[in-house]
Amino acid sequence: MRNMEKELCKITEKLKDVPEGSCVNITHPLGTSDIVRTSFSKNVPAGARLKSETFKLYPGIELSFHCYLADHFHIRHCHGISVLSIDHCRSGRIGWEMKGGLSLYFGNGDLSFHYTDKCSDSEITLPLGYYEGLSVALDLPVLQECLPELLSDAGVDVRKLCLKFCGDRETAALPASSQIGHIFSEVYDLPEQMKLPYLKLKCQELLMFLNMAEPADENVLDPHYSEQVSIIRRIHDRMTAHPECRYTIDELAREYLINTAALKSIFKSVYGMPVASYMKQYRITRAASMLRETDLTIASVARAVGYESQSKFSAAFKDIMKILPTDYRRQYT
Repeated sequence: MRNMEKELCKITEKLKDVPEGSCVNITHPLGTSDIVRTSFSKNVPAGARLKSETFKLYPGIELSFHCYLADHFHIRHCHGISVLSIDHCRSGRIGWEMKGGLSLYFGNGDLSFHYTDKCSDSEITLPLGYYEGLSVALDLPVLQECLPELLSDAGVDVRKLCLKFCGDRETAALPASSQIGHIFSEVYDLPEQMKLPYLKLKCQELLMFLNMAEPADENVLDPHYSEQVSIIRRIHDRMTAHPECRYTIDELAREYLINTAALKSIFKSVYGMPVASYMKQYRITRAASMLRETDLTIASVARAVGYESQSKFSAAFKDIMKILPTDYRRQYT
């Protein structure tokens, strides 16, 4: 939980120059030191703060950093069917409702692949309320004509690469691994003067790594039908609106007409952890807020978030927050 708080603080700091209800786009065109900055607020949800910074690295290759604070927002762009987007999540979680009725969710350290025409008019959901990551866009026809020399020497074939990771899936994701972590570990916080040359090297390293990689089918994170994801989000909203209630998987499955295996699998895919673990963290986060902001007794706070036993509440609180609730409250009084 403390890691989530730190991640949120970092993203909030990076978005301090972005007004609420607006989106800022910064572009570094190819072959010039000019910087193009645009912003808009149309169709941006109230309270949302969105920022993207794009570097044109080579003809047909661009890399964009993204920082978002929002629950959800709509995206519309003009990329064609022959542009592949490779997305890496540094922190938070993100989900796309793709064309064709599929939704893809991924989180910390995961890598996703999709053709950009599949998300050209789609809903973005941030299950944790924040996201930081990057995307590499590959324009396949352009790269077939003018692939960077190093990639050509390494035998990289971008069309074969696309087929290997997307194939008939149209969208897919690979779970976090040490190899993926190594490639992206130093990319996000580069000094300004080092960004462009370093990103060019890292982008080529990524494509050479993917060219050599042979993903096993069992390691691929599959998309889910958007209708099922919508049910899971309603279940999530029900549980978080009433943390004092202890719903069982079986009763939720019966009420929302979804089998228990799908409920557990899709919930973990969307929110990044099993139902019980997620609700434990949610309850303790809610309790921490009540301890800071109200004068309720610890026993009352415990009951408000679903713990009849104060001793069990204290144990759960310490497990998540690494401090007893009495000591935590003392810090804020």
